[in-house]
Amino acid sequence: MSERHEENPPTIEIIRGSATEEELAALIAVVSDAYVQESADAVAEEPHVSAWTRMQRPLRRPLRRDIPWGRFSG
Repeated sequence: MSERHEENPPTIEIIRGSATEEELAALIAVVSDAYVQESADAVAEEPHVSAWTRMQRPLRRPLRRDIPWGRFSG
């Protein structure tokens, strides 16, 4: 797992009422667990590229039919 560097760590601000230390500890534990679970579930899988795919020559671009060429340009 790669280490993430966050510029602003998450903060909790109580704006109404008063919470006890036990309530704050329970809140922090629940939110932290939910954050860790969400971070683990949000990891995108790396696409598997086979050696065959890497070694294939890319297809050429299609011919442009709108550009006249040679004596057939009319």
